[in-house]
Amino acid sequence: SLTALMAARVAAVITVEIDANLYRLASEELDRLDNVRMLRCDVLKSKNRLAPEVLQRVDEQLGAAPGRRFKLAANLPYQVATPLISNLLALDRPPELMTVTIQKELADRIVARPRTKDYGALSIWVQSQCRAEILKVMPPSVFWPRPKVNSAIIQIKLDKERRSRIPDRTFFHQFVRSMFFHRRKLLRSELLSALKGQTDKPQVDAVIAAMQLKPTARAEELSVGQMLDLCERVRALAGD
Repeated sequence: SLTALMAARVAAVITVEIDANLYRLASEELDRLDNVRMLRCDVLKSKNRLAPEVLQRVDEQLGAAPGRRFKLAANLPYQVATPLISNLLALDRPPELMTVTIQKELADRIVARPRTKDYGALSIWVQSQCRAEILKVMPPSVFWPRPKVNSAIIQIKLDKERRSRIPDRTFFHQFVRSMFFHRRKLLRSELLSALKGQTDKPQVDAVIAAMQLKPTARAEELSVGQMLDLCERVRALAGD
């Protein structure tokens, strides 16, 4: 199996399986491998939180010897992929590299550029911290059971310089998601909704003007750098 192949090349593997039958089948092969730790649980505690037992195992293995590096290799179901990738990037010590198989639709969203239909909060959140690249697109015929959509292998590599430019990651993450709650609304309207009770229309208009944005601008038009700039201006307003 892929897990066994990885185990032969790395210091430790933590594998997570929620299905009882698949866990039992995998155990028959992996129990003999000393550097594999199997967990039967959901990798997510909730939509916005990773399972504590998974994070505990990761921390234990990272601290077991100097120089260990955290990497993710996985075939991710659609409903798990977005919250898993997003929550991992919210950690103080996220994976240095994520190589995952996901639905191509989701991969397109991760690497999307501004002013395209796929560009959104996930694109900005990942690209603000990482370099992402689609390595391979795979048709349904290469899987069993066969899905109804294409899949893609995507590589997401942490860029520490990019990450260091975000003063408050928690605020930025929440801010970016709020800017895309209603995708077709004007940026001005999204800002007023997100900052309801914390600022007023003249202040929001002043921020938009200071960034030399059009009054009709929408969130999907802003680059990652512009969204970071906007976030910090808004954070200053919210803190006043």
